[in-house]
Amino acid sequence: MNATLACVLVLAAGTYAFRLAGPLLHGRAELPGRVQELLTVGATVLLVGLLATGALTEGQEFAGWARPAGVLAGGVLAWRRAPFAVVVVGAAVVTALLRLAGVR
Repeated sequence: MNATLACVLVLAAGTYAFRLAGPLLHGRAELPGRVQELLTVGATVLLVGLLATGALTEGQEFAGWARPAGVLAGGVLAWRRAPFAVVVVGAAVVTALLRLAGVR
């Protein structure tokens, strides 16, 4: 067995154990309210960071203005509670139109 396969198997077992721990420990460990609040805020910050990275960068460079404008349009549509398909298509249309107009 080569090192790559061994690494994949160890990571798979760890992932399975981590996912299994949730249902097994449910109700046995009680987190303080402040910790639960910090976990919620931390998850929000992580998602916003991932969104910003995906919307603003392509490789190591700035992605241009069309992509952030499309993400902003999708965010506005989601905020207005549009259906998910409308949000995705709306964001894609805004990005495509801006790129068609020459905005990078």
